[in-house]
Amino acid sequence: MRLANLLLGRAIPDRAAGQERIGPLAGVPVLGLDALASAAYGPEAALVLLTAAGSAAVGHVVPVTAVIVALLVVVGVSYRQTISAYPNGGGSYTVAKENLGEGVGLLAAASLAVDYLLNVAVAISAGVGALVSAVPALHRHLLPLCLALLALLTVVNLRGVREAGLAILVPTWLFVACLLGAVGLGIAHLVAAGGHPAPLVPPRRLPAAVEPLGLWLLLRAFASGCTAMTGVETVSNGVPIFREPRTREAGRTLATIVAVLVALLAGVAVLARAYGIGATDAREPGYQSVLSQLVGAVAGRGVFYGVTMGAVVAVLCLSANASFAGFPRLCRVLAQDRYLPEAFAHSNRRLVYGTGILLLAVLSGLLLAGFGGITDRLIPLFAVGAFGAFTLSQAGMVRHWKRQGGRPASLAVNAVGAAATGATLVVVAASKLLEGAWISILCVGALWALFRAVRRAYDRAEAATCDEAPLELGARRPPLVLVPVKKLDKVTRKALRFALEISPEVRAVQVLAQGYEREDLTGRWEALVAGPARAAGFAPPRLEIVRSQYRRMVAPIVDHARALAATDRERFVAVLVPELIEKRWYHYLLHSHTATALKVALLFEGGPQVLVIDAPWYLRERRRGARQPLPGDPGASRTGGKGRETAPDRPHPRYA
Repeated sequence: MRLANLLLGRAIPDRAAGQERIGPLAGVPVLGLDALASAAYGPEAALVLLTAAGSAAVGHVVPVTAVIVALLVVVGVSYRQTISAYPNGGGSYTVAKENLGEGVGLLAAASLAVDYLLNVAVAISAGVGALVSAVPALHRHLLPLCLALLALLTVVNLRGVREAGLAILVPTWLFVACLLGAVGLGIAHLVAAGGHPAPLVPPRRLPAAVEPLGLWLLLRAFASGCTAMTGVETVSNGVPIFREPRTREAGRTLATIVAVLVALLAGVAVLARAYGIGATDAREPGYQSVLSQLVGAVAGRGVFYGVTMGAVVAVLCLSANASFAGFPRLCRVLAQDRYLPEAFAHSNRRLVYGTGILLLAVLSGLLLAGFGGITDRLIPLFAVGAFGAFTLSQAGMVRHWKRQGGRPASLAVNAVGAAATGATLVVVAASKLLEGAWISILCVGALWALFRAVRRAYDRAEAATCDEAPLELGARRPPLVLVPVKKLDKVTRKALRFALEISPEVRAVQVLAQGYEREDLTGRWEALVAGPARAAGFAPPRLEIVRSQYRRMVAPIVDHARALAATDRERFVAVLVPELIEKRWYHYLLHSHTATALKVALLFEGGPQVLVIDAPWYLRERRRGARQPLPGDPGASRTGGKGRETAPDRPHPRYA
């Protein structure tokens, strides 16, 4: 079994693309896991700031979360409108570009790209943080664990949307069931105890206040808690992956995600206040996540705790999957509009956009390494991109409904969404600016400039190469063919035979350095090459010796080709490069790769008249016999000296 099949699975044909479509059961894990998992680190991000103001401030997590929940409902309803209006995928980029213009659309795309990137880093670091809180001995391996999980997620997503969904289906719904169960159990204890439940496992004691509670601190807590809303837009971006009717299936998926997330956020906030649960420092040994303390307080540290925390760890680690589903599709749309390289628009063997997946993995790995895999260090960078994309998307939908006319209710919903997310963006950017949000803003601007630069490069190339006129043909003149020769082996003989077939003027060039005079073919050229060619009716190829005093092999041939091209500006010089093709990739470690270096140098330095032609000779020949004769050799007829047919040079069927 080939390694690619083992890691990525067998290639999926286009006719089986419909089988990769999904419904809400798989859609929630594939596109909503990011949003659902944010219930684990969103409240904690808010509590990190509130805990700094002491135990009294922790109680304010409920009103802060209430505002976040209200905003989440508005955004969810707004994106439901987007799904209806854009059944082929209404991501922030598409909506903003079509309704607000190209520049605004690219700003939305840049914001969304930064959000996807940070989501991967935050989700994985939060997942490993949850694991470390359950198994403190793993704390020193924080970053290696993050990178290992990133590699695992990359491979899973390269295997295709359907397989990714199947891989995370059970952990997602187990997470939802366990966490809703813990919240329900905690609420029951809260009601039974008259609002003052006794924890089965007491949470960590809250530290003394280090800063006063004020409006600014509450705004900062709100901004950090808004990280719980990231990922809601992914469903509208991924509508095409749903089975028909795709709009209805996508709408059901989004509604399920928002409903579950609202229940989790509200429940965690209420129980955190009831049990006096605050945030602890993830950089310190003995770190306990908010969910770990909450489940321990509600259900103790028994089997249920183990299953729940296992599901939390799994889901947090896998929640980056939403970005792996959304980021490549964003890159594909940008590439189709020529704002990214064409490679991002092509699906791979498993019908996923592998180039985008790999780029996301590499950038996320660098981000994790740069911030040590610590969630608290990454949170300040988070949410700016998400709310920028939210705001531009909703503003674009307002313009869309104005154009359509007759949908005042839809216009009102999106207008409220645009206003709410815009105000939140201002709060998030202002409160986190000095803590690291400036990095996200800088990245958004850099990506915007990059997209424009890529488009300008494509436009310049198209302007330079576009030609709608009929093909101009002058006098038919065959090219001058130049064949680099090192020694007269089977590889070189095949190149010479082909060169004699396509042009009456063939020149072989041999580069010799001091100490290699014994390889000079001058004395044998007439007998082995020129004479047999002349006898077969071909113009004999001329051997030209080039001396290299600096022992270089590539540059002298490039200079020679350029000099030949300069003698006749109306004629092509075709350099026919003989090259040995080995059986296995590791066999290439034995060779110097001069042929590859020569082709690259000719392509970039040869000039417009110089053409490069590959002349491969394969070791995987089906018939291995005596050397192949040159035209005019005694064995050049169809039958050899013993009356049997001479096998022609032909490649293995794999290369045919």
